Amino acid sequence: MAQPYNTFPDVQMADGEQALLPLAPGKHKRMNLNALAIVINLLLPWCFFCFICYALSFTWHYQAPVFAWSSVLLGLGIAALSGKLAFRSDESDPKWYTFFTFAMLAAVLLAVACGEWNYRTYNEAVNDLENMNAYPNVNPAALKGQQLMDAGRLYFVEGSALDLKKAMSFKNDDTYCVAPIVVGKDQMPSYDYWAVGMNCCPGQSPDFRCGEYNNAHARAGLRLMSDDQRPFYRLAVQQAEAAYNLRSEHPMFFHWVQDPVAMANERLAAGTRFVLKSITCFFVFNFFCVSCAIIVFSKFSGH
Repeated sequence: MAQPYNTFPDVQMADGEQALLPLAPGKHKRMNLNALAIVINLLLPWCFFCFICYALSFTWHYQAPVFAWSSVLLGLGIAALSGKLAFRSDESDPKWYTFFTFAMLAAVLLAVACGEWNYRTYNEAVNDLENMNAYPNVNPAALKGQQLMDAGRLYFVEGSALDLKKAMSFKNDDTYCVAPIVVGKDQMPSYDYWAVGMNCCPGQSPDFRCGEYNNAHARAGLRLMSDDQRPFYRLAVQQAEAAYNLRSEHPMFFHWVQDPVAMANERLAAGTRFVLKSITCFFVFNFFCVSCAIIVFSKFSGH
């Protein structure tokens, strides 16, 4: 009697028992290939995501951008090669090639998005500040801003503080808050050093609550590096000039802190935490997609 398709013929044993023939060598090979394809689709896109996200998030993006972006081109090239293999006419099982193509594209594009956002948000300013100078014992009443154009970190003289009575804000969707850094209570010839913050001065009248404004030990500044925010802080300073009858010949903007190095390190730590969360989320996402692919391929193709 003819055997049904995809079943194995029974073999009559001497004692009357029946046994099944072992799987054909071709079937073993297909199962091994599918297992290898599953492992590759699970791990290789994730590895590329990890590398690209790291390369674009940290120092390589700043010091070796060609190397960092080369990893992106390599990932896209592998995805293109996989796509070509998926459409080969002599390929009997192109499904995993197709899946791998889309998995690699997703890995590369998501890694670029995460790495770029992380770098712009946390790490670009830190890299810029590391290439700028630090100045100790800065007297805001004696030194003009033009004398410290290359300053990344300033440590002000004893007695320096924020003059919260001369705080001002400028609103443009977000509220840009400024307060002059002064020493003593006398009127200064030029108020060139300003502590800044965003959305931290509530109320109609300026109420500066940015950074470590209430820390009695804070008398240092970490330079604002955002080119997008700087024009709005300048407008706030111009409003302060008109409201308080003061001059600011060359305003410079700083985050008011006790320890600028600790603040920079916290930004790097925040960037590292973001990378770790991103690679974990992508692994879970890719694991879910591979699991769904296994179910779908097994159900509709019998592999």
